[in-house]
Amino acid sequence: MSVEFWYMLPIGIVIATIAMASGVGGATFFSPLFILGLGLPPELAVGSGLVVEVFGFGSGVYAYVRRQLIDYRVGGMLLSATVPAAIAGVVVAHYTDADILKVILGMGLFAVAVSFLRAPDEEVEAALEDMAGEDPESAETCLVTAEGEEICYTVCNTTEGRLISGIGGLFVGMVSSGLGELNGYFLLQRCRVPSSVSVATSVFVVAITALVASVGHIFQVAQGGLTGLATMGSLLLFTVPGVVIGAQLGPMLAERVPDRWMEIGLGGLFTITAALLLFEAGLH
Repeated sequence: MSVEFWYMLPIGIVIATIAMASGVGGATFFSPLFILGLGLPPELAVGSGLVVEVFGFGSGVYAYVRRQLIDYRVGGMLLSATVPAAIAGVVVAHYTDADILKVILGMGLFAVAVSFLRAPDEEVEAALEDMAGEDPESAETCLVTAEGEEICYTVCNTTEGRLISGIGGLFVGMVSSGLGELNGYFLLQRCRVPSSVSVATSVFVVAITALVASVGHIFQVAQGGLTGLATMGSLLLFTVPGVVIGAQLGPMLAERVPDRWMEIGLGGLFTITAALLLFEAGLH
């Protein structure tokens, strides 16, 4: 354990704030940073990124619990697929070449970037607004937030949801990202669940799935000796406090920054990061 990664405290605050505001898993930011910026091997970077995500999203879950925006029934349904898939992903990552993992992560980030940069569908947005005001008598689910607002909606095909989220869970175990984005696709675009509930429920599912996957990666790192664990501990010593702070600031940022500005900025960031990962894998 050392203090060589002291600068991860402010970086962690900034990244966690953006991650929580956008609903994107923190490991989607941190794992590439640990690979490209710190030169860590992918298995160590992914494991560290997931541990950071657990603390960040765990803190974020608490914030959404207080606001009463999590749909626990839908969350439990998705977790029944994501948890076993994440465990399988950890096992697959253990037997996969490091450069292949970088390529998979890079391609995943490109997909995320495209989803952010794509122009919003006006019909989808209109449908979301309609669903937010669905008649309570015809809706399948109604949530009452801490502010007294009633949000009613109907969740669509649960089998499709398990399949989509299961794929996301597999990628979380392998390369630490993908679940939040696929959850968003299912809840927002396929089911038209109002965005506030979609983000809160996705954060809940990602936090628990990342916890399971992080335990698996820590076990794998421990098998390689104490050096890897010491590096992970030194890195997390400063990153975790920054992430816990940033996770509480994320919901406030989401209320103040226009969604489209956030999407364009993240789309550009993930495009550059993906290109760097693929370039580095190509050099090897």
